Parts: sequence; structure tokens; C-alpha cells
Amino acid sequence: MQLMPENNALNTDFAGVQAGMAEPEVIGKLRVGFDDVGRSFANLLGQFALALQDMKDKLQQAEADMAELRARTRRDIEDARLFAIHKFGRDVVEAAENLKRGIDSLPKPEPGEPEIVTKMRDGFGGIERAFAALLERNGIDRQDPTGAIFNPDYHQAMAEQENPNLPAGTILHAWSQTWTLNGRLLRPGMVVVAKGGPPPDLRVG
Repeated sequence: MQLMPENNALNTDFAGVQAGMAEPEVIGKLRVGFDDVGRSFANLLGQFALALQDMKDKLQQAEADMAELRARTRRDIEDARLFAIHKFGRDVVEAAENLKRGIDSLPKPEPGEPEIVTKMRDGFGGIERAFAALLERNGIDRQDPTGAIFNPDYHQAMAEQENPNLPAGTILHAWSQTWTLNGRLLRPGMVVVAKGGPPPDLRVG
């Protein structure tokens, strides 16, 4: 019972402190506290935004690197495939050229020639045409460059001949055909080129 007066005194003092503090001062201190919290939160948000942007940048870079790696891998695979086909194509066109040379070396048709010779010539000619058609269906084409203007990308000059009546660089004769695989050179045409005539861009009247 003797402690009651002391408790009452403490309560009275605390109430006096509360009562003695002006209301604007309380609001000001609260505002300062909230401002500090807001700045801290804004700082955290800024750091989070920077970290998030950095993560996005790294993710985009990783995706770009992976895309480049996939593209490079596809290119390497395609180059390896094309190289293998290209090498095989060169061997095939060599066989086709040899077949054509063999057919061209046969005797020309003559009246009264043995029937077996005629059949052999026709048979080899049919084989050569079927072989060429098979190659064409698989993207291997041949062009006779005779009469065209020499193009170092597709022709290989084996000799030159004087011919003032034709533009310089005109292909007079082809020792072999020009072979391409899907538009890419397989084997250049071996050609004889005219010289001594007017420039290729001028027409001979």
C-alpha cells in the first residue's frame, strides 16, 4: 500500500512529459524518421534495380553468345557437309568427263558400219546422258563455255589464239565443261581464249 503513491507520481511525470511536448514537434520528428526510412528504401530500390539490370545484361549477353555458338556450329557442320559433297562431286565430274572423252573418241558414224559399233555408240551416249541427268537432279550442272567471255571465276585458260574478228577473251574452244554444285564451282572449264580482237564490251559489226 505504501508503493501506490510512488506509482502515481511516475504516471503523473510521464503524462506531464507527453503533455509538455508540442504536437508539431512530434509530427516533425515522425516526418524526419519517415524521410530517413524512405531514403533508405529508395537506396535499396536503386541497388536492386542496378543488380536487376546487370543480371538482365548478363542474361542477354549469354543468350547472344549461345545464339552465336549455335550459328557457328551450324556453319561448321554445313561447311563440313559441303566440303565432303564438293570433294565427291569433283570425283564424279571427273568420271563424267572421262566418259564423254571416251564417247568422243569413238569413230564417227559411217554408212554401212557394223551394227555392233552403232549400238555401242548409242549405248554409251545413252549412259552419258542418263549420268548427266542424274548429276543435274542432285545439283551438279555443266555448262559449255564455248562462245562466252572468259571469266576467271569459272574458266581456266589453257591457250590463246589470235582472232581479230572476235572480242578479246571470247572462248573459242572448251577442252572440258564448267561444272558447278548448287551454283558453286566444282571444276573450271579448260578453255582456249581469243586474243587480238576488240575489247569484250565492244561488238564487232
